[in-house]
Amino acid sequence: MARGIDLAPLREREFRRLYVAGLVTALGSQATYVTVPYQLKQLTNSPLEVGALGLVEVVPLILFGLYGGVLADRLNRRGLILVTEAALMLSTVALLVNARLSHPQTWVLYVDAMVMAALASLQRPSVEALKQHFVAHDLQRAAAALASVSNTTASIVGPALGGLAAVALGPAAVYAANVVTFGLSLSLLAGLAATPVLSGERDTHASEMVFGLRYAASRPDLLGTYVVDLLAMVLAFPVVMLPFVAAHFHETYALSLLYCGLPGGALVATLISGWTRRVHHYGRAIVYAAALWGLGIAVFGYSQNLAIVLAGLAVAGGADAVSGIFRSTLWNESIPPEVRGRMAGIEMISYSLGPTAGQFRAGVMAAWTTLRFSLTFGGLACVGSVGAVALALPSLWRFDARDDANVAAVREMRSKEAS
Repeated sequence: MARGIDLAPLREREFRRLYVAGLVTALGSQATYVTVPYQLKQLTNSPLEVGALGLVEVVPLILFGLYGGVLADRLNRRGLILVTEAALMLSTVALLVNARLSHPQTWVLYVDAMVMAALASLQRPSVEALKQHFVAHDLQRAAAALASVSNTTASIVGPALGGLAAVALGPAAVYAANVVTFGLSLSLLAGLAATPVLSGERDTHASEMVFGLRYAASRPDLLGTYVVDLLAMVLAFPVVMLPFVAAHFHETYALSLLYCGLPGGALVATLISGWTRRVHHYGRAIVYAAALWGLGIAVFGYSQNLAIVLAGLAVAGGADAVSGIFRSTLWNESIPPEVRGRMAGIEMISYSLGPTAGQFRAGVMAAWTTLRFSLTFGGLACVGSVGAVALALPSLWRFDARDDANVAAVREMRSKEAS
């Protein structure tokens, strides 16, 4: 493990505090993430209505993701993170109250999903911008690998415990535990040092948002990372359909195993990710990994053998982790600090809107055709679409961190800040 993961970023106190707080939050939130669709399935038994959870999150993700990026470049990021974390905790309290009713209301689940999507979208750009700020330029790849360890660990433990607790104790127990984890993360985040607001003239929020979009559009390599991830998630995101896949197997533990498949593969891939240090063509690695993700999901969707289904998920999860490491490294090494928050807003849309829209696509296609066709077709369509992006955006394919002008400029800028 020591050879695979560089722990150097954790020596920085502020990054370590942010990292641990994020892990605590993720553990509780991941448990809630699998419990909400489980509760909705119990109330409606409809793949379409469960898939619609993703639909109600689309608009908040886009609007508040972009706006959260602007705020991350204008305001004190620590303060914004604290306010949104507290609001997320209150939203989880609403889920708890609804779950304790004798007849829980389905509309509460939809409204709460929309509100939490908006709050998370406001918060995430500030978190990502702080990671760049707290970690030295040459340690960004190590920080990305550590983030993957945190995310995948939370994605294994949170859903596994959440799924078991939701079935054995009921959704209310999961929501109550998530309220506690939010309280713990708030105590950690409160100890973060306030970061200085970036200097320079400020335009209107709308103008700064437009400037961020124009910057992204001016960099086809950067744009390609967003498009590849968005397509992979929209076409091949399987998580919301896992309760329906699990119903095809007699094993009582099938649902927990399925929830562990993606993050389990991701964790293994991250722990042996030392080889990524020798790769400098980040764009090619992202394209290859996204295509492998699609193949893994196609195998998962097509097979009716539980072992093969789990293997397909594990392969897909490992590929997604590798893609995430290279995407995060490319972003933090090549995006100037003064626009990092706005780009983090766009990034958050790409990796959050994709799964959200993917949930709805999977649910609609499963309702119109079959669950097997929906998942298999989505995986194969992912492979073809990311290949098309590589052809359409050759600068993504050619990206080489050793001689990229943007990487060199950011390295010099960060060096001046540190001196």
